[in-house]
Amino acid sequence: AFAAGADIKEMVALDAASGLAFGRRGHAAANALEAMPQPVIAAVNGFAFGGGCELALACDIRLASGNARFAQPEVGLGIPPGWGGSQRLPRLVGPGIAAELILTGRHVLADEALRIGLVNAVHPADQLQPAALDMARAIARNSPRAVRAAKALMKLAFQGAPGAGLDAEVRAFGAAFETADQREGMTAFVEKRAAQFPD
Repeated sequence: AFAAGADIKEMVALDAASGLAFGRRGHAAANALEAMPQPVIAAVNGFAFGGGCELALACDIRLASGNARFAQPEVGLGIPPGWGGSQRLPRLVGPGIAAELILTGRHVLADEALRIGLVNAVHPADQLQPAALDMARAIARNSPRAVRAAKALMKLAFQGAPGAGLDAEVRAFGAAFETADQREGMTAFVEKRAAQFPD
């Protein structure tokens, strides 16, 4: 797997403060990827669920193998996305598709991920790493200063949007850890049963 997400068994015990801290650590990791002056390429082979998907979303370019699967399944666990997915996914695929994926938790296979703009290309698994290296070499052939400037300028297209949204997201994520929905969602996952959320 690229990153199958967090260990739900560990998350069951989180309260609002520790959920907020967990979300902030995820934001720090994703924000660090996004803020790197050099382009970051994700080569996704296998599952990229939850925080794993959110880390891929923070990369500049996403390549996938044919067996890659993406999902933001948090709502099924009684929590919203907590590592930036609610802000980054709509920027990539548009608000309607992002709403469908986040609100249903539906898994997206590699071919659909390509079609909706979640990934840049799909390659056979044995060609994914070479394709990522080829992409990196193609970028590296260009002026490092111009590449850094272009990356910074592209971020300006979304300036102001993610900051407030990320702060609101991480607060909602943390607060969700003191809800019955979180307890039921994560307990059901650990017990391998369907969650029964209260009305």
